[in-house]
Parts: sequence; C-alpha cells; structure tokens
Amino acid sequence: MTDLCIVYCTTDSRQNAETIANQLLEQNLAACVQIMPGMTSVYRWDNQVTQEQEYQILIKTHQHKIAQAEQLVKALHNYDVPQWVAVPACAASEAYNSWVEQELNINKRK
Repeated sequence: MTDLCIVYCTTDSRQNAETIANQLLEQNLAACVQIMPGMTSVYRWDNQVTQEQEYQILIKTHQHKIAQAEQLVKALHNYDVPQWVAVPACAASEAYNSWVEQELNINKRK
C-alpha cells in the first residue's frame, strides 16, 4: 500500500496551471505536476450548460501533504470553485513511491 495521491485539477489558462505547478513544487507539496492542454469541459454552472477549453493538471503528492496542497491551489486558482479530486493510488512501484517520498521529504513510518 502507498500514501501516494493523484489530484485532478483543471484551470482556464496555461499561465495559471504553470503558476500552480511551480508553487506546489517550490513548497514541496508535489513531487510532479503534469499539465495537459486542449481539454474541453462541459458542465453546468449557474443553471447553464457551459463548454470551455481547459488545462488538466495532475498533481502527484502524498496524503500527508494533501491539505496544504489544496490550500495553496485555492489561493492561486482563477476559479471560484476549483476542481480538486484526490485519488489514492492503490499501488505504485517501490522506486516511484520512494522518489515521491524523497521529493516531499516524507519519512517512512514503520
């Protein structure tokens, strides 16, 4: 079992996505952030169906950092209600999991 989490977040601009990614990394709240352009989101907002181009952000972090990472993203995000969906990893390679823990200064608890 691992404490690795992958967080799904979207934003409206590459600039906002890069700002979020850089700050998460600088503050050791994520080991890796992937930014994927060209996503179309269709959703209901203020009782209207809306379609927008967005950037998908995948944040690789640890359960011990999730609350701090969410606070930072909320502070930097362009949206009133940013997408924040954290999914625990049911498995990860030992090497990748160790790298994430090392990058986030997580001490293994045994």
